[in-house]
Amino acid sequence: MNLMRRGWAWALDYAYVGFWQAHAFLVRADPAQYLTPDPGAPEGKAPVLLIPGIYETWQFMRPVAKHLHAAGHPVHVVQKLGYNRGTVEAMAQLAAAYLEEHDLTDVVVVAHSKGGLIGKFLMTMSGSTGRVSRLVAINSPFSGSVWANFFILPSIRAFSPHNPTLLSLRNNLDLNGRITSIYSRFDPHIPGGSFVDGARNIQLDTMGHFRPIADARVLQEIDRAIEAGERDSA
Repeated sequence: MNLMRRGWAWALDYAYVGFWQAHAFLVRADPAQYLTPDPGAPEGKAPVLLIPGIYETWQFMRPVAKHLHAAGHPVHVVQKLGYNRGTVEAMAQLAAAYLEEHDLTDVVVVAHSKGGLIGKFLMTMSGSTGRVSRLVAINSPFSGSVWANFFILPSIRAFSPHNPTLLSLRNNLDLNGRITSIYSRFDPHIPGGSFVDGARNIQLDTMGHFRPIADARVLQEIDRAIEAGERDSA
């Protein structure tokens, strides 16, 4: 892949970020609109919990929310995550509290970037047994990112491949069979990719870290991952 194409993909990626960050600030959407499927939508679909990445609110994943809601899934978000700047463990505890408060079971977590780490941590928590059925992660740094070592901010350095939380999650192989990792052929934020041993790994011919969230190919693979999980649990 030539440098010009990568540079263009990077520019489009940040244009996408800028649009959705501005959109989230200017347009305060109510996530409750996604909790109840519309009349005529398929019935009996699994509940979904969306977990965004670092410095992202739930609205960053609105393309996923709209798609899954149209498919009949009740879509939940944890507004207390805010911009998701806390530790993976702290954010997972907030997600676990939401699941318990709303007594949700057999939930599919659909997450972007850091959200995938939070989702896997959530699956390790004893109180989440039976509440989370599987995790579908988009461009998540399961093995960390070498770029994190060059940052001063603790919230970014936490993505170092040597971070104790990431190492613990990586070494927990028992859960990987319930994980689908979808990732781009070129992700400037995670040069090592998002492959997970023992998981269902899907590398798409998408470009970037953020923009693939709204890519039709990614949305289709999310559908397939959820459907596969439903067949396995039937």
